[in-house]
Amino acid sequence: MNAGLEYGIQGRRLGGKVALVTGASRGIGRAIALRLAREGAFTVIHYRHEEASAQALVEEIEGASGAAWAIQADLGTMTGIERLVRELEKGLLGRLGSTGLDILINNAGIASQGTLGATTEAAFDEVFAVNVKAPFFLLQALVPRLRDGGRIINLSSLVTRMAYPPEAAYAMTKGAIDTLSLLLAKELGPRGITVNALAPGVIDTDMNAQLLSDSGNRRYVESLSALGRVGTVEEVADAAAFLAGPDSRWITGQYLDVSGGSFLG
Repeated sequence: MNAGLEYGIQGRRLGGKVALVTGASRGIGRAIALRLAREGAFTVIHYRHEEASAQALVEEIEGASGAAWAIQADLGTMTGIERLVRELEKGLLGRLGSTGLDILINNAGIASQGTLGATTEAAFDEVFAVNVKAPFFLLQALVPRLRDGGRIINLSSLVTRMAYPPEAAYAMTKGAIDTLSLLLAKELGPRGITVNALAPGVIDTDMNAQLLSDSGNRRYVESLSALGRVGTVEEVADAAAFLAGPDSRWITGQYLDVSGGSFLG
């Protein structure tokens, strides 16, 4: 028996599975990591700066009889990407006796405000480095280690199906993620690996705290959704858990909108 099957919460949907969630110290990434761990997965939590938050999440998971550990890496550089891969392999081998991975959630990303005319070259390069280059080369390194029947979930955004000029470069990065998800779904299908893009709308996170703190802005955002409210990180995590689990085995190459029906007309 694979040593890794001793980890996680046995008898649950993801028991015996190993998951990596990038950008998991806060917000949507944190909620996804917590949900996967509660479903039984041994969960690796990547973070960039917020070590205390990442370690607190590890402790919360372990306090609920789950299994997790955290890795720091700056995904804005190739050195950081290589560090994440290296530390992941070393940690999995030491803890589980195998470097196999079952679930990869590419959640890490940064926002970039600016129209076409207002976006600087530095801002453009930074958002593409973190949001596009990092997941591409992380996938390049980890797909050979992903077990057959695995799951890849790439975080996209509502802005790829609507025109939102104030986030021009950011929207372009998420469009690239949608295309990458389609390509990989085709390439990895013969191995039974599903690849899907998960696209949240405006979610109640610390990243959106300033926007939503204004009552007028909040009412406007709520009015965009068919359900008349702002989404929560837990609701995005629910969708991610579905795509990561066995019930989604016949779903691949898809763009799953988790915006509460925003901009339906």
